[in-house]
Amino acid sequence: MKVAIVGASGAVGQEFLRVLEERNFPLDELLLFGSSRSAGRKYLFRGKEIEVKLLQHNDDFKGVDIAFTSAGAGTTKEFTETITKHGAVLIDNSSAYRMDSDVPLVVPEVNPEDALNRPRNVIANPNCTTIQMVVALKAIENLSHIKRVHVATYQAASGAGAAAMDELYEQYRQVLAGDPVTVEKFAYQLAFNLIPQIDVFTDNGYTKEEMKMFNETRKIMHSDIQVSAMCVRVPALRSHSESIWVETERPISPEEAREAFANGEGLVLMDNPAEKEYPMPLFLAGKDPVYVGRIRKDLANENGLTFWIVGDQIKKGAALNAVQIAEYLIKVGNVK
Repeated sequence: MKVAIVGASGAVGQEFLRVLEERNFPLDELLLFGSSRSAGRKYLFRGKEIEVKLLQHNDDFKGVDIAFTSAGAGTTKEFTETITKHGAVLIDNSSAYRMDSDVPLVVPEVNPEDALNRPRNVIANPNCTTIQMVVALKAIENLSHIKRVHVATYQAASGAGAAAMDELYEQYRQVLAGDPVTVEKFAYQLAFNLIPQIDVFTDNGYTKEEMKMFNETRKIMHSDIQVSAMCVRVPALRSHSESIWVETERPISPEEAREAFANGEGLVLMDNPAEKEYPMPLFLAGKDPVYVGRIRKDLANENGLTFWIVGDQIKKGAALNAVQIAEYLIKVGNVK
């Protein structure tokens, strides 16, 4: 098994290295690729240094079975043919092909079989906020069809990359020292603030991030589900949180929902309000599952249920989800 990571020096690329090592992924050779800025860097994997090669239009991907890409939509589109022409399965973490009808959009806990039908040998990893939400929604969908979802996200700085995390640290230091505040990665100062905009606005007043949650959820769940999202950047470092209201075809009791979440694949129930136990991003960075708590009836909707989820968006929201897709393909014998 020969595996490649494109965008190896980025936050998600580095997470790929950690996840592949943690899970003892069955590979014999690992290739790392990057831009001219990162080419030549060396990273340790399983006790061995691997040098990042410059991503070029050549035959470097000959013999590669699976290529994980996390280098932005533009790079993915430019290099798709180069990466796949010798038969490699491309599992892409960008938005390049998520809504293309001939590219499956996969969350292994929800729709793993979709990964088997890939005409272009490309599989898309969904947006991080969508991934953790549909893992939780799947447990409820198994009980009763979900008609509508309202969701407010609380997205950590790391969703904008490693440099954004560094900027948040620096902003806090600057504010506390009384220095001018550096603002480069966000539209405004994030320290001591919330920014109710992630990505650019579309014609309907929603941002692209919010529309991703609408469109991607429907594609992944093969459903007519309606999703209305409000995405907010918060001054947490890592792990996204979401407050979710669902409307199902029949009423679901909190007790029934708790049992479904407790038994749901990829989920951990953390719901004990009497002991102040509920998921929080500070304590769940670096964890694999999606954590669920604050489960209760929606007071404004007879068929409504509301709950709170937290997941590490660099891990489950990106690298881990892609690696789980690859593990599924290997398990069912669907890699070249």
